[in-house]
Amino acid sequence: MVVDGGVRIVTSRFDVSDGHTMAGYQRTGGYEGLRRALGMTPEQVHDEVRAASLLGRGGAGFPAGVKWGFCPPGVWPRYLVVNGDESEPGTYKDRLLMERDPHQLIEGCLIACYALGLSQCFLYVRGEMAHAQERLAAALNEAYEAGYVGRNVLGAGDFSVDITLHWGAGAYIVGEETALIESLEGKRGMPRLKPPYFPASIGLYGKPTIVNNVETLSNLPWILAKGGAAFAAMGADGSTGTRVFAVSGHVVSPGVFEVPFGTTTFRDIIFDPRYAGGLHPGRTLKTFIPGGASAPWFFEEHLDLPLEKTTVDKAGSMLGSGAIVVMDDTTDVVRACHNVVRFFARESCGKCTPCREGTSWMEKILSRILDGQGRPDDLELLIDVGDNISPGGHWPPRQTTICPLGPSAVSPIASALGRFRDEFEAYLPADAVVPADAVVPADAVMPADAVVPADAVMPATSVTITASSGAAP
Repeated sequence: MVVDGGVRIVTSRFDVSDGHTMAGYQRTGGYEGLRRALGMTPEQVHDEVRAASLLGRGGAGFPAGVKWGFCPPGVWPRYLVVNGDESEPGTYKDRLLMERDPHQLIEGCLIACYALGLSQCFLYVRGEMAHAQERLAAALNEAYEAGYVGRNVLGAGDFSVDITLHWGAGAYIVGEETALIESLEGKRGMPRLKPPYFPASIGLYGKPTIVNNVETLSNLPWILAKGGAAFAAMGADGSTGTRVFAVSGHVVSPGVFEVPFGTTTFRDIIFDPRYAGGLHPGRTLKTFIPGGASAPWFFEEHLDLPLEKTTVDKAGSMLGSGAIVVMDDTTDVVRACHNVVRFFARESCGKCTPCREGTSWMEKILSRILDGQGRPDDLELLIDVGDNISPGGHWPPRQTTICPLGPSAVSPIASALGRFRDEFEAYLPADAVVPADAVVPADAVMPADAVVPADAVMPATSVTITASSGAAP
C-alpha cells in the first residue's frame, strides 16, 4: 500500500498493529490536525480545505470545500452525516479505513464540524460491516473519555460535538445520500427528488445537512496538520492529493492501494508489482471496470489513462467509488454482465418505474440467453429496454429515474454488447441469430389488403398485460 515517494495520507497506520486504538493513534500524530484547527477560526479551517482542492472520494467527486459552502446562512441546526454505507460491488476501501484507523475518521468529523459550526454528527455504517462498527464504537468511547468528543472539546470555548454511530440494514440504495438521510430518519431508504431535496438545503430532519464520504473526511487531519497547499501540491491539478483504490478480479495481488491522484495510470495500478502485480501468468486483459459496478467498462486502449477525474469522465466512464475490477481472457462477459445487472435488479428500491421494471426485464432477458432460450430479437430488446431507462445510452446517463441506480444497470449492457456482441450471439440457438446482411423475401411483405382499418376495434378476447402482472418481456 505504499505510493510513489512513500507518501501515505489515509493509510499511513495500516501497518501499525495498534493504530486503531487511542494510544497508537496519538503516538503516530493523531489529533494534531484537530488541535491546529482549534487554534484557527472556523473560516480559516474552511479556507484550508478549499486550498487543498479536496475532491469527494465517494463517487461524484465534488470539491468538499465548495460543498460545505452550500448551507444557507442563518439556518440552524445543521448536521454532518458520514456516508459509511459502502456497498458498490468491488469497493472495500472505506471499510478498511473504518476498521484500521477509526480515530482518523473521528478526527476528520470533528474538524468538519468545527469548520461548519455544527454540534451533531451522524456516522452511518453499512449493516454488514460488523468489525468496522465495533472498531468505531470502541474509538468513540476512547475519544469521549479523552475529551475529543462531547462538551467543550479540548477546552476550546463553546465548541461541543456529539457523534452518533448508526448502522443500516444492508441496502445498496442507502449509499445515495438522500436515501441515507431517509434511513437515518427511520424511514425506508429511498431517494428524494433533487430539487428541492438537496441535502445542504433540506436534509436530515428538514435542516441543512452536509453528507461526506469516509475517505473524504479521513483526509482532513493530514490537511490541517500539513496545510492545504501541501495537499494540493500532490497529484494532478484537477485531482489533488492521493486516492485509495480497491483492485480486485483477475490480478496477482488484489488489495487496497493509496496512490498519487491524477498521475498514476490504470496500467500502473493494475500491473505494477507495488500494487496489483498484473494478471496471472499466460493471461491477457479482456476488460476492466474503472470505478465500481456503476461505471461503463474500459479496455486495453484505456490502460494509459491517468486516474484523474476529468480525463476518465471524458473517456466515457468514471472513477466513481474507487473500485477497479479486472477481467482477463477467461471471462465469460455475458455471465459477468448478468451478474452485475442481477445485483442492480435486486437492489432497486422500486420507487421509479423505469428502474423497477427495466432492471428486472434486463436480468430476465440475460437469464434466458444464458439458458440457451434466447430469441432472435433479444439483443436489440436489451438495448431497447436500456434506452427506456437511460435514453441513448449516453454517459453521463440521461436519467429517467430519481437516482443513478437504474442507469447504472445499463452500463454493463452497453459496454459488453458494444465490444463483445459475438459472445452474446454465441449463446443464441443457431436459428435465433439473424445475420446482419439478411434480406427480407419479397413475399414476406404484408399485402395492401391486409392493412387494419383505422376504425377497427380490438376483439373482446384480446389479452391485456397489466403493470402488476410481473410478465417477463
